[in-house]
Amino acid sequence: MRGWEWARPVRPVRREVVSATPEVEQGRPPLLLVPGFGHGAWAFAEHWLGHAAARGFSAYAVSLRGHGGSGPAPEATLRAYAHDVVQVAAGLPRQAVLVGHGAGALVVGHAMARYPARAAVLVAPVLGGWGTAATAVRRNPFGTLSVLAGGRLRLSRAQLFSPELPEADARRYAARLGRAGRRAQWQLLLGREPEPPVGDPPVLVLGSPDDRVVPAAALTRAARRFGCAPLLFPGMGHDLMLDARWREPVDAILDWLEKEPGRS
Repeated sequence: MRGWEWARPVRPVRREVVSATPEVEQGRPPLLLVPGFGHGAWAFAEHWLGHAAARGFSAYAVSLRGHGGSGPAPEATLRAYAHDVVQVAAGLPRQAVLVGHGAGALVVGHAMARYPARAAVLVAPVLGGWGTAATAVRRNPFGTLSVLAGGRLRLSRAQLFSPELPEADARRYAARLGRAGRRAQWQLLLGREPEPPVGDPPVLVLGSPDDRVVPAAALTRAARRFGCAPLLFPGMGHDLMLDARWREPVDAILDWLEKEPGRS
Protein backbone atom coordinates (compact mmCIF):
# COMPACT_ATOMS: atom_id res chain seq x y z
CA MET A 1 0.00 0.00 0.00
CA ARG A 2 1.43 3.40 -1.02
CA GLY A 3 -0.22 5.67 1.53
CA TRP A 4 1.39 8.85 0.24
CA GLU A 5 -0.08 8.18 -3.22
CA TRP A 6 -3.55 7.94 -1.75
CA ALA A 7 -2.94 11.14 0.17
CA ARG A 8 -1.76 12.97 -2.97
CA PRO A 9 -3.71 11.55 -5.93
CA VAL A 10 -2.64 12.33 -9.48
CA ARG A 11 -4.65 15.15 -10.99
CA PRO A 12 -6.94 13.93 -13.82
CA VAL A 13 -6.30 15.12 -17.36
CA ARG A 14 -7.75 14.53 -20.81
CA ARG A 15 -5.86 11.65 -22.43
CA GLU A 16 -5.48 11.12 -26.17
CA VAL A 17 -5.65 7.47 -27.21
CA VAL A 18 -5.31 6.46 -30.87
CA SER A 19 -6.14 2.90 -31.93
CA ALA A 20 -6.21 0.42 -34.78
CA THR A 21 -8.01 -2.92 -34.60
CA PRO A 22 -7.98 -5.99 -36.87
CA GLU A 23 -10.92 -6.73 -39.14
CA VAL A 24 -11.43 -10.08 -37.38
CA GLU A 25 -10.90 -10.33 -33.62
CA GLN A 26 -8.41 -13.13 -32.89
CA GLY A 27 -8.34 -13.01 -29.10
CA ARG A 28 -4.78 -11.74 -28.92
CA PRO A 29 -3.64 -9.41 -26.14
CA PRO A 30 -3.90 -5.72 -27.03
CA LEU A 31 -0.80 -3.58 -27.32
CA LEU A 32 -0.56 -0.28 -25.47
CA LEU A 33 2.24 1.79 -26.98
CA VAL A 34 3.80 4.56 -24.89
CA PRO A 35 5.89 7.18 -26.72
CA GLY A 36 8.97 8.81 -25.30
CA PHE A 37 9.35 12.39 -24.13
CA GLY A 38 8.44 14.94 -26.77
CA HIS A 39 6.52 12.39 -28.83
CA GLY A 40 2.78 11.75 -28.92
CA ALA A 41 0.56 8.90 -30.02
CA TRP A 42 1.12 10.14 -33.59
CA ALA A 43 4.61 8.58 -33.54
CA PHE A 44 3.07 5.10 -33.43
CA ALA A 45 0.01 5.96 -35.52
CA GLU A 46 2.32 6.75 -38.44
CA HIS A 47 3.24 3.08 -39.06
CA TRP A 48 3.09 0.65 -36.15
CA LEU A 49 -0.58 0.79 -35.15
CA GLY A 50 -1.92 -0.11 -38.59
CA HIS A 51 0.76 -2.73 -39.13
CA ALA A 52 -0.03 -4.44 -35.82
CA ALA A 53 -3.75 -4.45 -36.65
CA ALA A 54 -3.00 -5.97 -40.07
CA ARG A 55 -1.26 -8.80 -38.24
CA GLY A 56 -4.20 -9.43 -35.94
CA PHE A 57 -3.31 -7.36 -32.87
CA SER A 58 -5.45 -4.55 -31.49
CA ALA A 59 -3.08 -1.66 -30.92
CA TYR A 60 -3.49 1.52 -28.89
CA ALA A 61 -1.14 4.47 -28.45
CA VAL A 62 -1.50 6.98 -25.63
CA SER A 63 -0.16 10.53 -25.56
CA LEU A 64 1.21 11.17 -22.10
CA ARG A 65 -0.21 14.27 -20.42
CA GLY A 66 1.26 17.39 -21.95
CA HIS A 67 2.02 15.55 -25.20
CA GLY A 68 0.13 15.22 -28.48
CA GLY A 69 -3.59 15.73 -28.04
CA SER A 70 -3.64 15.09 -24.29
CA GLY A 71 -4.31 17.88 -21.84
CA PRO A 72 -1.51 20.30 -20.84
CA ALA A 73 0.62 19.39 -17.83
CA PRO A 74 3.81 21.52 -17.62
CA GLU A 75 4.63 20.20 -14.13
CA ALA A 76 3.95 16.52 -14.85
CA THR A 77 6.02 13.86 -13.09
CA LEU A 78 7.00 10.31 -13.96
CA ARG A 79 4.39 9.18 -11.45
CA ALA A 80 1.70 11.08 -13.37
CA TYR A 81 2.85 9.58 -16.66
CA ALA A 82 2.76 6.06 -15.19
CA HIS A 83 -0.72 6.80 -13.85
CA ASP A 84 -1.85 7.69 -17.38
CA VAL A 85 -0.54 4.39 -18.73
CA VAL A 86 -2.12 2.31 -15.94
CA GLN A 87 -5.48 4.03 -16.36
CA VAL A 88 -5.57 3.44 -20.12
CA ALA A 89 -4.35 -0.17 -19.77
CA ALA A 90 -6.99 -0.91 -17.14
CA GLY A 91 -9.69 0.24 -19.57
CA LEU A 92 -8.66 -2.10 -22.39
CA PRO A 93 -10.74 -5.23 -23.07
CA ARG A 94 -7.91 -7.63 -22.19
CA GLN A 95 -4.71 -7.66 -20.17
CA ALA A 96 -2.35 -5.54 -22.23
CA VAL A 97 1.19 -5.77 -23.52
CA LEU A 98 2.95 -2.51 -22.61
CA VAL A 99 5.36 -1.17 -25.23
CA GLY A 100 7.49 1.84 -24.26
CA HIS A 101 9.89 3.79 -26.45
CA GLY A 102 12.79 5.88 -25.17
CA ALA A 103 11.83 7.54 -21.89
CA GLY A 104 8.43 5.93 -22.43
CA ALA A 105 10.17 2.66 -21.52
CA LEU A 106 10.96 4.14 -18.09
CA VAL A 107 7.30 5.16 -17.76
CA VAL A 108 6.33 1.58 -18.66
CA GLY A 109 8.76 0.33 -16.01
CA HIS A 110 6.97 2.38 -13.35
CA ALA A 111 3.56 1.33 -14.71
CA MET A 112 4.53 -2.36 -14.52
CA ALA A 113 4.91 -1.97 -10.76
CA ARG A 114 1.22 -1.04 -10.60
CA TYR A 115 -0.39 -2.95 -13.47
CA PRO A 116 -0.04 -6.71 -14.17
CA ALA A 117 1.03 -6.48 -17.80
CA ARG A 118 0.73 -9.53 -20.05
CA ALA A 119 4.22 -8.73 -21.30
CA ALA A 120 6.38 -5.67 -21.88
CA VAL A 121 8.57 -4.42 -24.71
CA LEU A 122 11.21 -1.74 -24.14
CA VAL A 123 12.21 -0.05 -27.41
CA ALA A 124 15.49 1.91 -27.33
CA PRO A 125 14.90 2.31 -23.58
CA VAL A 126 16.08 5.38 -21.70
CA LEU A 127 15.83 4.12 -18.11
CA GLY A 128 17.20 7.16 -16.36
CA GLY A 129 19.75 7.68 -13.60
CA TRP A 130 23.23 9.17 -13.48
CA GLY A 131 24.46 6.94 -16.31
CA THR A 132 21.78 8.32 -18.61
CA ALA A 133 22.63 11.87 -17.54
CA ALA A 134 26.35 11.39 -18.17
CA THR A 135 25.78 9.82 -21.58
CA ALA A 136 23.32 12.54 -22.58
CA VAL A 137 25.70 15.33 -21.60
CA ARG A 138 28.60 13.70 -23.42
CA ARG A 139 26.68 13.01 -26.63
CA ASN A 140 24.37 16.03 -26.69
CA PRO A 141 25.71 18.69 -24.28
CA PHE A 142 23.66 21.66 -25.48
CA GLY A 143 20.41 19.73 -25.80
CA THR A 144 20.84 18.13 -22.36
CA LEU A 145 22.17 20.98 -20.24
CA SER A 146 19.12 23.04 -21.14
CA VAL A 147 17.03 20.45 -19.25
CA LEU A 148 18.84 21.22 -16.00
CA ALA A 149 17.86 24.87 -16.48
CA GLY A 150 14.21 23.90 -17.02
CA GLY A 151 14.32 23.96 -20.82
CA ARG A 152 13.32 21.37 -23.37
CA LEU A 153 15.39 18.28 -24.12
CA ARG A 154 16.56 18.73 -27.72
CA LEU A 155 17.64 15.86 -29.97
CA SER A 156 19.18 16.26 -33.41
CA ARG A 157 18.11 14.62 -36.67
CA ALA A 158 21.24 12.43 -36.55
CA GLN A 159 20.25 11.17 -33.09
CA LEU A 160 16.65 10.39 -33.97
CA PHE A 161 16.87 8.97 -37.50
CA SER A 162 19.19 7.11 -39.82
CA PRO A 163 20.49 8.72 -43.02
CA GLU A 164 18.11 6.41 -44.92
CA LEU A 165 15.05 8.37 -43.83
CA PRO A 166 14.10 10.99 -46.45
CA GLU A 167 14.87 14.51 -45.29
CA ALA A 168 11.30 15.65 -45.82
CA ASP A 169 10.03 12.95 -43.45
CA ALA A 170 12.68 13.78 -40.86
CA ARG A 171 11.70 17.47 -40.90
CA ARG A 172 8.00 16.61 -40.67
CA TYR A 173 8.51 14.39 -37.64
CA ALA A 174 10.87 16.83 -35.93
CA ALA A 175 8.31 19.61 -36.33
CA ARG A 176 5.81 17.60 -34.26
CA LEU A 177 8.10 17.07 -31.28
CA GLY A 178 7.00 18.75 -28.06
CA ARG A 179 8.41 18.76 -24.54
CA ALA A 180 7.93 16.81 -21.37
CA GLY A 181 7.19 18.34 -18.00
CA ARG A 182 10.20 19.95 -16.34
CA ARG A 183 9.95 17.76 -13.25
CA ALA A 184 9.67 14.61 -15.37
CA GLN A 185 12.79 15.59 -17.31
CA TRP A 186 14.76 16.09 -14.10
CA GLN A 187 13.47 12.78 -12.76
CA LEU A 188 14.56 11.06 -15.96
CA LEU A 189 18.15 12.19 -15.48
CA LEU A 190 18.35 12.01 -11.69
CA GLY A 191 15.45 9.88 -10.46
CA ARG A 192 15.04 6.45 -8.94
CA GLU A 193 14.67 3.10 -10.67
CA PRO A 194 11.20 1.54 -11.03
CA GLU A 195 9.99 -0.93 -8.45
CA PRO A 196 9.86 -4.64 -9.45
CA PRO A 197 7.05 -5.44 -11.90
CA VAL A 198 3.84 -7.09 -10.76
CA GLY A 199 3.55 -10.75 -11.79
CA ASP A 200 6.98 -11.13 -13.39
CA PRO A 201 5.87 -10.61 -17.04
CA PRO A 202 8.18 -11.56 -19.92
CA VAL A 203 10.14 -8.57 -21.24
CA LEU A 204 11.71 -7.93 -24.65
CA VAL A 205 14.37 -5.24 -25.07
CA LEU A 206 15.28 -4.02 -28.53
CA GLY A 207 17.16 -1.16 -30.12
CA SER A 208 19.96 -0.24 -32.48
CA PRO A 209 23.71 -0.45 -31.82
CA ASP A 210 23.94 2.74 -33.91
CA ASP A 211 21.48 4.67 -31.72
CA ARG A 212 23.14 7.98 -30.75
CA VAL A 213 20.88 8.39 -27.73
CA VAL A 214 21.05 4.93 -26.15
CA PRO A 215 24.48 3.24 -26.40
CA ALA A 216 24.67 -0.49 -27.03
CA ALA A 217 26.02 -1.07 -23.51
CA ALA A 218 22.88 0.54 -22.06
CA LEU A 219 20.72 -1.81 -24.12
CA THR A 220 22.62 -4.76 -22.72
CA ARG A 221 22.25 -3.50 -19.14
CA ALA A 222 18.53 -2.94 -19.62
CA ALA A 223 18.07 -6.45 -21.01
CA ARG A 224 20.08 -8.05 -18.19
CA ARG A 225 17.84 -6.32 -15.67
CA PHE A 226 14.98 -8.44 -17.05
CA GLY A 227 16.96 -11.61 -17.70
CA CYS A 228 17.14 -11.38 -21.49
CA ALA A 229 19.46 -10.29 -24.30
CA PRO A 230 18.73 -7.22 -26.46
CA LEU A 231 17.45 -7.65 -30.00
CA LEU A 232 19.49 -5.32 -32.23
CA PHE A 233 18.73 -3.55 -35.51
CA PRO A 234 21.95 -2.09 -36.92
CA GLY A 235 21.80 1.06 -39.01
CA MET A 236 18.69 2.50 -37.39
CA GLY A 237 18.28 5.67 -35.31
CA HIS A 238 16.64 6.17 -31.93
CA ASP A 239 13.11 6.54 -33.31
CA LEU A 240 12.77 3.01 -34.66
CA MET A 241 9.02 3.39 -35.18
CA LEU A 242 9.53 6.30 -37.59
CA ASP A 243 12.80 5.38 -39.29
CA ALA A 244 13.06 4.12 -42.85
CA ARG A 245 13.12 0.43 -41.82
CA TRP A 246 10.31 0.70 -39.25
CA ARG A 247 8.79 -2.68 -40.25
CA GLU A 248 11.72 -4.73 -38.95
CA PRO A 249 11.40 -3.93 -35.23
CA VAL A 250 7.60 -4.05 -35.10
CA ASP A 251 7.55 -7.39 -36.91
CA ALA A 252 10.12 -8.68 -34.42
CA ILE A 253 7.88 -7.59 -31.54
CA LEU A 254 4.81 -9.25 -33.02
CA ASP A 255 6.76 -12.43 -33.85
CA TRP A 256 7.96 -12.57 -30.23
CA LEU A 257 4.43 -12.17 -28.91
CA GLU A 258 3.15 -14.94 -31.18
CA LYS A 259 5.87 -17.33 -29.99
CA GLU A 260 5.93 -16.43 -26.29
CA PRO A 261 4.57 -19.58 -24.51
CA GLY A 262 1.08 -19.04 -23.14
CA ARG A 263 1.07 -15.38 -24.11
CA SER A 264 -0.72 -15.24 -27.44
